[in-house]
Amino acid sequence: MREIVRADYSAAYRRLAPEVRATLPQKAFVTAAQPLQQLGQQRGQAIELYKLGTRLGGRGGRGQWFYSFSFASDSLHKPPTVLLEVTFRDTAARQVLGFRTRGH
Repeated sequence: MREIVRADYSAAYRRLAPEVRATLPQKAFVTAAQPLQQLGQQRGQAIELYKLGTRLGGRGGRGQWFYSFSFASDSLHKPPTVLLEVTFRDTAARQVLGFRTRGH
């Protein structure tokens, strides 16, 4: 997520799982990531881990692990006004399945 907030799209794209890169061209990834980068410009690039967990009903009926980050500038808001969410296959996975914002 830090790479996206800092507009280092090439590094962020390399973190995607191979099956995601196979279906998502880098140009489309950049287009999808730009709104998150713009939020980083507005709220500051510092992000903090807000929560982690598993969401039931992911791919193939299995849960997906996620990490939610908040902007450090939102630290006084409970809950934060915007969360940046990253999903992974499981707890050992390092490759990203997806990302999105929540609450914005």
